[in-house]
Amino acid sequence: MFDRIKKAFSKEAKDTFSPSSQLAGNQVSEWAGTQGLGYSEQGSGKGFSLEGKVSGKRWRMEVGRPSRNFIRGEELRARAELGINEDAAVLIMNRPLKEALEKKAYSIYTDSLQTTADPNLPEEMRWLAMYEEVGWDSLPRPFWERYSILADARENALAFVDTGLADLLMGWPEPGPSEEVPFMLMLLRGKAYLRMEYAPSDMPTLQHASAIFTSACESAIGGLSTDISL
Repeated sequence: MFDRIKKAFSKEAKDTFSPSSQLAGNQVSEWAGTQGLGYSEQGSGKGFSLEGKVSGKRWRMEVGRPSRNFIRGEELRARAELGINEDAAVLIMNRPLKEALEKKAYSIYTDSLQTTADPNLPEEMRWLAMYEEVGWDSLPRPFWERYSILADARENALAFVDTGLADLLMGWPEPGPSEEVPFMLMLLRGKAYLRMEYAPSDMPTLQHASAIFTSACESAIGGLSTDISL
């Protein structure tokens, strides 16, 4: 089940990049205009970016060359500074990616011939060692079969992942990303991040990913804000 992700740790997979053939810039630009979002191209065949606000906080989403060797093709990533509790750390990761990262980490740590850390290893491996996996009964079993949640404290995860966000994470439009497509949604140092392999590279996936990210920002601000005026 995990061969698709494990193979992506090779150098060849990291160097592979091809721009989307399914998505035209005018499609994204027109949709962005209807949503009140800013749109800009990063150059021919190099991707594009979107900018907007959620609860008064600026967010940015872009599609372009992958920054992780477990992502092939295009990467869809987003970032927002939320001004929430900077000590709160919550990481939602699709389970096949988590297990592939764990296996990769184990093989490195048990390799007696490897004496130094590989600088190309993703920081997500450190997070697996730093944070505990948490769970609760109010979310359905299929959610936990697809996703893993790691956090510095269980109460922070509970404050972040409400039913609405969980429903969006399970409600990808068809054909939608499969369970093995690398996906991460994170709260770290007062900021929200999304990182995923953009597959399928179509408008419904982009629209749903943006809905997930903005909903995650709203949930984090509502549950973990340090501003008592909110």
